[in-house]
Amino acid sequence: MSIIRVENLIKRFGNITAVNDISFEIEEGTIFGFLGPNGAGKTTTINILCTLLAPTSGKASINGHDCMKESSKVRKAIGIVFQDTTLDKDLTAAENLIFHAYLYNIAKDKMQERVDDVLRFVDLYDRKDDLVKKFSGGMKRRLEVARGLIHRPRVLFLDEPTLGLDPQSRTNLWEFIAELPEKHNVTIFMTTHYMEEAEVCDRIAIIDNGKIIAMGTPDELKKAVGGDVVYIKTTDNASAKKEIERLFRLDVSEKEGELYLTCVMGDTCIPEMIRTIGERVLSVRLQRPTLNDVFLKLTGKAIREEETSGMDTIKEEVRAYRRRH
Repeated sequence: MSIIRVENLIKRFGNITAVNDISFEIEEGTIFGFLGPNGAGKTTTINILCTLLAPTSGKASINGHDCMKESSKVRKAIGIVFQDTTLDKDLTAAENLIFHAYLYNIAKDKMQERVDDVLRFVDLYDRKDDLVKKFSGGMKRRLEVARGLIHRPRVLFLDEPTLGLDPQSRTNLWEFIAELPEKHNVTIFMTTHYMEEAEVCDRIAIIDNGKIIAMGTPDELKKAVGGDVVYIKTTDNASAKKEIERLFRLDVSEKEGELYLTCVMGDTCIPEMIRTIGERVLSVRLQRPTLNDVFLKLTGKAIREEETSGMDTIKEEVRAYRRRH
């Protein structure tokens, strides 16, 4: 069952079309990745889904509620973890969660139980009475995930959830995130520029210049790159290049002393190469397509660490929206 539906969504800002007739559905209980370079339309799309912007045309719904006509019901059905921390550092972990629980009108007799449950889930229960300003970056991120879950949303939006964290903290946080759909019955809508993190997604949509240019599972998208890349170094690359091209009828290139070619199934090509070239082989390695390769091929751009994704300007747009309304 689809918990998010987007149909022919368009958003224009004057002469600029930020979102250009996109449609997609997200199945309940899945992790969905929304990827694209800066200015691709991610932020605008997410802000429409979060009821912060009205579309120029098209429809968007979450949990069966129209994002424009039933905005209050949509807001109750979603949680958001912003890219920048929005915790009150002078409150304890528990106090931050209690404050959020009040905002969502959680019954007082259930409030403490909810707070304790989410703190245990993110492994912060023993630190519940500590001030947030004493927390590490990874602990703050886990607390923000807990805060996003306390009102038991149907959809949790995660904007660059591991940005700025050290590798160990990133790994630990993803262990929590991967468990969310099953343990908390929540659908994840996430953005990230760490392509290896997007591997955990059940489905991914790549957006560029306001249009979705590819969508599928990570494996489906990687297959679109065209195969594995086999690298081989020999004692005589010139003659080996001719023999490999004759053997596979494929173009072979050379870079930094290595020959390389793209094969549909690289692990079957390698034995044939070795048998053909024999003792002249010095080294062979296989590189399978990555989501970075997919992204680069489809957009002609690479997502770099200094780039931001998803809701990177969401708070500014919220302020602007409030001023207009």
